[in-house]
Amino acid sequence: MKNLDQTDRKLLRLLQQDCRITIKELSKKLYLSNTPVYERIKKLEKRGIIKGYVALLEPEVLDRSMVVFISLSMENHSRDAVEKFKNEVMVLTEVMEFYYTSGNYDALIKLMVKDMNAYSIFVQEKLSKIDIVSRFNSTFIISSSVKTVFDI
Repeated sequence: MKNLDQTDRKLLRLLQQDCRITIKELSKKLYLSNTPVYERIKKLEKRGIIKGYVALLEPEVLDRSMVVFISLSMENHSRDAVEKFKNEVMVLTEVMEFYYTSGNYDALIKLMVKDMNAYSIFVQEKLSKIDIVSRFNSTFIISSSVKTVFDI
């Protein structure tokens, strides 16, 4: 967090809470004029601190309320094999996140599906067809709490 002053930190908190907030509204909250706020945002984007802006969707409304984490073991651990595997699973519409891990399993993916039937179809028609996967273990989420604001 090099070179982030208190104003940058407050700006980032405000943008995380509502990325649609206007420069004018940010200016009021930060006690700055519009131009310095705009320039700070552009600098934070250029430095890669702000990667993008997203809309948070309601999974239940979109029939994606079942969350499953799948821990996977892979037969090959070369950099190319892991990258290829990551690219294969990340294009699957059910997969929301991919993690290359250490420990009992080599990777972890987060799925969001409609129900157990959709999960079963995913496993049988998609995951089982990826050759590098040697075994997997699924964890079904009963409830969750997610922070949408990264504390800065």
